[in-house]
This record gives sequence, structure tokens and C-alpha cells, in this order.
Amino acid sequence: MESSIVKKISECYVKPKNEVSESKTPYHVAPLDLIMLSYHYIQDGLLFMKPNSHLNGNNEFSIHSFLESLKQSLSDTLVHFYPLAGQLVVHFDEDQHQCRVFVDCNKGPGARFSHATALDLTVSDILSPNDDIPFVVRSFFDYNEEAVNYEGHSKPLLSVQVTQLIDGVFIACSINHAISDGTSYWHFWNVWSEIHRGSGNNVSISRLPIHNRWFPEGCVLPIPLPFTHPNQFVKKFEPPQLREKMFHFSPESIATLKTKANKESNSSDMISSFQALSALVWRSTVRANDLPHDQVIYNYMFANNRHRLNPPLPQNYFGTCIKGITTKTSAGELLDNNLGWAASLLHQSVLNLTDKVVRDFVKDWLKSPYCYHHTDLHDYNSIAMEHSPRFDMYGNDFGIGKPVAVRNGPGNKAVGVVFAYPGCEGNGSVDFEICLPPHSMKALETDDEFMAAVSLPK
Repeated sequence: MESSIVKKISECYVKPKNEVSESKTPYHVAPLDLIMLSYHYIQDGLLFMKPNSHLNGNNEFSIHSFLESLKQSLSDTLVHFYPLAGQLVVHFDEDQHQCRVFVDCNKGPGARFSHATALDLTVSDILSPNDDIPFVVRSFFDYNEEAVNYEGHSKPLLSVQVTQLIDGVFIACSINHAISDGTSYWHFWNVWSEIHRGSGNNVSISRLPIHNRWFPEGCVLPIPLPFTHPNQFVKKFEPPQLREKMFHFSPESIATLKTKANKESNSSDMISSFQALSALVWRSTVRANDLPHDQVIYNYMFANNRHRLNPPLPQNYFGTCIKGITTKTSAGELLDNNLGWAASLLHQSVLNLTDKVVRDFVKDWLKSPYCYHHTDLHDYNSIAMEHSPRFDMYGNDFGIGKPVAVRNGPGNKAVGVVFAYPGCEGNGSVDFEICLPPHSMKALETDDEFMAAVSLPK
């Protein structure tokens, strides 16, 4: 299967169906967007079974019709998400020793739409629960692991690739993380699928994106950055050899972990299900990495700031509105104490992220801007929790049934990265895609505490 070839069949560009008056003015990006310029694009894809009508001998015609309908609905969707049809503009001013970045919504040819085939692969090849995620899945995405958000000045901010399998279809989206976070990313998916299902009708969008960006009072736009060359803030990242594997946790298993964590922390339902599950993964990966007792370790989580601000931003706010939460301890402390102790640390870190903390962070950043780099967040001494099982992934029906799986692209893969997804079965189940070096993954697969909580997907 690793020798499977993904063949690019066609490529085109899609623009908004109608002219959007707001697109004629610069679309300014906020501090929490700009800090992501050296990060990778957000890359996720949905795997669908082909309905029987697509397997009746008229496969090419059916796929062609499906692709055309996707392009049409994408064009309709871009009317509402018009910044995704543009590109970044970067102005370097050597005299002022600074640069400024914004989005020109009409720059470039539009969003890229590609059709590819992998006609020696089946859905079951991608889904095998006991195997690592096949490396070929990376080829289902248009951008490779080296594409960073800064490159949005020459690359589309949105790229869609539809890969045809023997019995399935994989729809992948890559969106620039310097103008969108996971909440906005999956909002785009939800609106696109909603419009697609209602093609030919006057579709009423249930949640329109809000493009009024959040800036601190008195902020100069575009925000000046203290750089005169990309190499001052863009760092390419090459991770070591990794294994990537999906682990499933049933609602029953998660409930057991939550009860255990709350009992051990002497709290009455204070610890959330996700905090208990995250604590389990943190402890288990530290054991798997066989770290020294006195090694300082970190747990990084990215939290949605929309509801934490006062006044809060609407959930439909389009943009990057997340902040990293860091929890620090030592390997010895984490493993000498119990699950509840670890979960309590994470819980307190989340409680500490307040409106004041977010505003102070942005205020300090404006005094001395910088960009996140993978090398700062990912190593053997840390795990980084990305995505969220709260995102509506399995509700994205494009007229061929609901997805059977979610898979991640090549971007943002590093040692200790954990991508969190809702389980396909729903009801509060969770899937974790965990990235570890081969020897650490082997140890994780035999970790008693961890594997006792892992379930077989239904």
C-alpha cells in the first residue's frame, strides 16, 4: 500500500460566485493570526464511501458530476468566506525595519481545486484500526509538510483536493492558519456542506461567518512587524521519523476515566472528560519516551478565546482566536502521582486563561511581535494537543452520505503532537491521532494504563 501512487488528474481555481463589496478593501489580520505565520496550514480531510450509484459502471461520469457540484457549491461558499479566495500581501520596509501583512481578497486566481486518483486503494486500506495511518494519506492533500502560512503570499489560502479511491472519496482542505483557526476551519466545512446539500435552492445558511476582526483599542493597521526579511521569522521544520496512529476511546471508557480523575483529585465533577483523557495521554507518552525523573516536561493546548473575552466574541467570528496554554511539571512528579493529579494540573491551567490573560498577552505581543515555531513547541519532553472533539466533523454530508473517518494532512506533524477528533460513532467518543518516534510508539502500544482505556471503533 505504501507504494500506491496518487495521480493528479486536474486542477482549477474557484472564485466567489458573486462579487463581494467588502473584498475590495484590505482584510487586516489580527495579532493572534500573525503569530501563526511560521506555522503550517490547517489540513484535515473527510473519507466517504461512494454510494452504490457511483459503482454502476458510470463511475467517471458520476465522479465528474460530483466534482462539478463541489466546485459550484464551493464558489457559493466563498461568497461568505471571501478572504479564502485571496492571498496574503507582505510589504517589507527596510528603512523602517518592519513589514506589514494583510489579505488582498482579490489577489491571485482564487481557491485551488484539484482532482486526484488512487485507484488501487480502498476505504478499508485507510481505516485499518490496528495499523498506523498509511503514509499515502499525506498525498491526499495539496500542500506538503513544508508549506507554512507565510507562503500564503504566493499560494492560495484555501486548497481543496478530492481523491478518488476504488470505493470511496477523500475530500481534503488546506486552509491558511494565519487567517483561520480550527473553529473557523470547521465552520467553513459546515457551511460548504450545507450549501452543497441545498444546491439549486435558496439555501439559508444557519451560521454566517463574522468578519469584524478583534483588535486591541488603538492598534495600528496593518500591524507593523519588526522584520525586514522572511528568514527572521519563518523557520522550516523537518520532524524526525514518526509513526502516526489513531486510538479510539468509547464514551464508556472516557466516563470511567473522568470518574477516576475526579475521585483521585477529590473534586465533584470538576475535571472534564477531555482533561481526564488528555492527562492519560500525557502520562502514557512520558512513560513511552522513558524520560529521566528530573526532566522538565510540558503539556501544550490551544484554547479558543472567543468566549473567554469580555465582552465575548461570537462563535462565528472568522479568524485565529486561540492561545496556547502551557502546563509544566517534571516526569517524576507526573508519573509518581496519579491520573487525577495530572488532570487537576491541566484543569487549573485552563481556569487561568481569562480575559485579562488574553488581553495582556496580545498587549505584550504588540510591543515585541514574534511567530510560533514548531521547534519551540515540539520535542520529546512535551505533548501538544491540537484540534478538538467538539468540532462538527461528521455532520459534513455532501450528498453521498456522512463521512466514515477524518484524517490529518502532512502539516504540523511532530514528536508528541496529538490531534483530537470526535469519534465516528458519536455520543461523546473521541479519536486521538498520536505522533511519536517508532520506539516510543511501540512502548505506548504496550502501556497497560493507556491500552486499558483504548477501545475498538464500532
